[in-house]
Amino acid sequence: MKKYLCLVYGEEALLAGMDDRECISYDRSLRDSGRCVSSEALDPVSTAVTVRVRHGKLSVSDGPFAETKEHLAGFYLVEARDLNEAIQIAAKIPPARIGCIEVRPIRVLREDPDSGLVPDVRELT
Repeated sequence: MKKYLCLVYGEEALLAGMDDRECISYDRSLRDSGRCVSSEALDPVSTAVTVRVRHGKLSVSDGPFAETKEHLAGFYLVEARDLNEAIQIAAKIPPARIGCIEVRPIRVLREDPDSGLVPDVRELT
């Protein structure tokens, strides 16, 4: 099994009109199937901040970086045999009907790709 991140995007006004019970029901069925690793909804974009570090200086600004109608509303981290199965899972996420679901394979960074072992952070600096 491979992990895929299903990012839920949509217009906040449309997403707010969805019945949470439908989303909770799908989430429960996905967890019961053993395919859901983690899932969460996000607070409105008005609560977000964007963090940047440039030349050693921290910059924090309100809201998301991009001006867009569709915002990241939540995510599902799922396990699937392949991309096709992950797409089938994403297609059943209720907000897909009014927004979109971006499906991205997870790239593991915690292991040394040559040895399969977790590298010592001190060796990387």
